[in-house]
Amino acid sequence: MTTTYKDAGVDIEAGDQFVKDIGPLVQSTMRPEVVGSLGGFSGLFALDTKRYKNPLLVAATDGVGTKLKVANIVGNHSTVGIDLVAMCVNDLIVCGAEPLFFLDYFATSRLDPVQGKQVVAGIADGCRQAGCVLLGGETAEMPGFYKAGEYDLAGFSVGVVQRDKTLGSHRVTEGDILLGLASSGLHSNGFSLVRKVLIEPDPTRLQAPFNDQKITLGEEILRPTRIYVRLALELIADTQLHALAHITGGGLKENIPRVLPENLMARVELDSWTVPPIFDLIKTKANLDQAEMLKTFNLGIGLVAILSPDQVQTAKAIATRHSIDCWSIGQIDKRKDPAEAIQFVPPVSG
Repeated sequence: MTTTYKDAGVDIEAGDQFVKDIGPLVQSTMRPEVVGSLGGFSGLFALDTKRYKNPLLVAATDGVGTKLKVANIVGNHSTVGIDLVAMCVNDLIVCGAEPLFFLDYFATSRLDPVQGKQVVAGIADGCRQAGCVLLGGETAEMPGFYKAGEYDLAGFSVGVVQRDKTLGSHRVTEGDILLGLASSGLHSNGFSLVRKVLIEPDPTRLQAPFNDQKITLGEEILRPTRIYVRLALELIADTQLHALAHITGGGLKENIPRVLPENLMARVELDSWTVPPIFDLIKTKANLDQAEMLKTFNLGIGLVAILSPDQVQTAKAIATRHSIDCWSIGQIDKRKDPAEAIQFVPPVSG
């Protein structure tokens, strides 16, 4: 008896049809620098050397993590693709880079075309928001490796920045202001804890209204990660921006110090912005102290811009044009203790 690849769980014809079905989604992200058509063995991209005289290529990779399990429970796969793009391109922009192209890796036990198209539609949406082209990707059927209906995602993005325009610790000075830009919610971090305290005790809670809003708890948890690219590029163009910090795993406590020089520290005023209700719910259900929350979640601040005081009003006006709330949440001071790169006011224990 003959046993085919399809009998083993991999349907090549279905995969080919899936690639054709997502073609318009991929095409919707096109940029003029793309050489040839999409869908080959690799993607070709011509860097604009007239615009970038001394370019640095910047690369980032990330995933969505166990937020994918929540998408499976809720049965909504339309937003996790945005998360995938966001987690990569938001890392690119912190050094001042413009995202150019994006690659995705989608692995599952058996390809579900409806589920897969939802995922790729989200990836294409994220690419359009970020202004980068979905230049290529891989869809892998791996029967026996993933549970039925489950899948994993990985993303890879490449951007470019002019060498003398790179942002970072070398630009940060004493007296600079920390401008906190609002997150859209949880983004894509801390979901192992979120699932443990909010979902595993009672998965039906995901269908219940959240905080007297017109959305469910599941919809709140699945809000896609905000993509800050267009806002950041405008800040770079119209202000004297010194540094950016993407607040992901490790929260404010771990991520702000990553863009500080060794002689300076960040002082963050904890009462300077409004923490979204989802974080208060998690803190209560998990019985966590503030110190643990600060090193696990973004607490409503998805990106921190560091710039001189005379640039703050211009930056806030730009954020307003992009419909993103922002707050002055602290400033840069001299570091007194070499081990203390960030200080929270009022102090937190832990």
